[in-house]
Amino acid sequence: MHERLHEIVEIKDLKDMLEKSGKLYGDRPAYRFKTEEEGKFRIITHKEYREMVNALGTAFIKLGLKGKRIAVISENRYEWGICYLAVTCGTGIVVPLDKSLPENEIRSLIERSGAEAICYSKKYDEIMKKAKNDGVGKLKHLISMDLEAHEDGIYSFKELIEKGKKLIEEGDRNFLDAKINAEEMDMMLFTSGTTAIAKAVKLSHKIICANLMDIARVLEITDQDTMLSFLPMHHAFECTVGFLYPMYKGTEIVICDGIKHIAENLKEYKVSVMVSVPILYENMYRKLLKGMEKKGKLETVKKGVKISNVLGKLHIDIRKKLFKEIHEILGGRVRLFVSGAAGLDPEVEKGYNELGIRLIQGYGLTETAPVVAANTDFRYKCGSVGPVFPSLQARIADPDENGVGEIQIKGPSVMLGYYENEEATKEAFQDGWFRTGDLGYIDKDGFIFISGRQKSVIVLKNGKNVFPEELESLVNRIEGVTESMVYGKPEPDGDTKVCVKIVYDPEVMSEMYKTTDEAEIFDILTKKVKEVNKKMPAYKYIREIIITTEPLIKTTTAKIKRHEELAKIL
Repeated sequence: MHERLHEIVEIKDLKDMLEKSGKLYGDRPAYRFKTEEEGKFRIITHKEYREMVNALGTAFIKLGLKGKRIAVISENRYEWGICYLAVTCGTGIVVPLDKSLPENEIRSLIERSGAEAICYSKKYDEIMKKAKNDGVGKLKHLISMDLEAHEDGIYSFKELIEKGKKLIEEGDRNFLDAKINAEEMDMMLFTSGTTAIAKAVKLSHKIICANLMDIARVLEITDQDTMLSFLPMHHAFECTVGFLYPMYKGTEIVICDGIKHIAENLKEYKVSVMVSVPILYENMYRKLLKGMEKKGKLETVKKGVKISNVLGKLHIDIRKKLFKEIHEILGGRVRLFVSGAAGLDPEVEKGYNELGIRLIQGYGLTETAPVVAANTDFRYKCGSVGPVFPSLQARIADPDENGVGEIQIKGPSVMLGYYENEEATKEAFQDGWFRTGDLGYIDKDGFIFISGRQKSVIVLKNGKNVFPEELESLVNRIEGVTESMVYGKPEPDGDTKVCVKIVYDPEVMSEMYKTTDEAEIFDILTKKVKEVNKKMPAYKYIREIIITTEPLIKTTTAKIKRHEELAKIL
């Protein structure tokens, strides 16, 4: 049970959230971003942001979009959020689309969703013009985030906002006074489809707000924080935790310039909070240690960790002073890293926390809006994704002798179902409990530990289960390995061989092992994998390896698309 919780502002829908948080934090920065002038930033306050949402929503209704589906697709930018909120807070149903999808899939999702309008950035100009001209689905209106003025039948985001402001001044209150039915579908989110065709998840204001309030009860951010937006905004994790939650709490959002610029962005924006995926934190951690090693300071850091661990037991915390140089590399203000969307290496989690940088894991799915559990400001266990959220219940269905079974969830932030897919909706529930498809166990203190995905588990002839994620975590610790995928290969005798595909970094291999020869690298990695095997029972041994420098096929949140990789391998 959650003994302690933060006090929260109760919200019934996103319109209510914007109004209440707008009154509290109107003058605080909502977004800060670079201008063309070196070192100069533009700030949009929470008040200005809400005014733009109201203006765009008013213009949408004037266009005849009341009750319609409106898609949104772009890179991370403040306009994306304005479009999202202008749709959901009084216009219609929002359909966020994955910015990395190929043209044929974008067209397919526009058609499947029944979207009549789409807001997009200039990158998608040609795709959208073609889709409209070809009569894809019900698509009628194109709204460009980058056009200065309407042209060729395409609306300008900027002009629509100006038009909406004018309409409001003239007394148009259609959007301002719009009533929200918090129980109905107002968001249609497509899953990332790591194992099959993307399903359309039906979410409502009530579902999203239940999740926002749960996050606020256990994990506090404030109007003094600066959050770096890195994951794609269409993804449920980023949308709820990296966009709507800061809007709710009056926090400032800054947008990452890309994976190669994270270190400089953390510094120039003085970021205090970030939400991301394990692969990013793991790579950053290894680079930090490598940097310290090159400066000849790694042993000093290790000694510092021992000292601070001893002092920590006496409730004396000097980590910020002790590891000042590392904190400065990360901008000097980082206080919270949140990891989700996949399993985090416990060694990396422990490492950050020992350096005085709080890194916690959360867990969730698109179908649960998305977070169902997280380590909190009050309760924490390394290696766990934390206890279930206050408003939710979790159970383990059909546990094995180790207590491992399917994690199932019940509560107010579970989806309404899959759009136009009754069969999949039915399959997703068991006695009213949502079936996550993830395997794990809950310990005596109520902390959830994830073992792996039900669909990726390797079942051997002797009935034993091998969780690829567990082995990947160990293989990924090998110096020079950037990522790996463990899979089962059917054998002629009916058994399954545990194999691994390893992606290595040629530069690190050259530096570490003084070779660029692929055959030699194969032998080195084979020996390293044998060392990993020694740490495990014989049935989990990896018996075959493939090596490559080509990255694995992944979703936009860096989850491996196992079915596509397996098709390539087998």
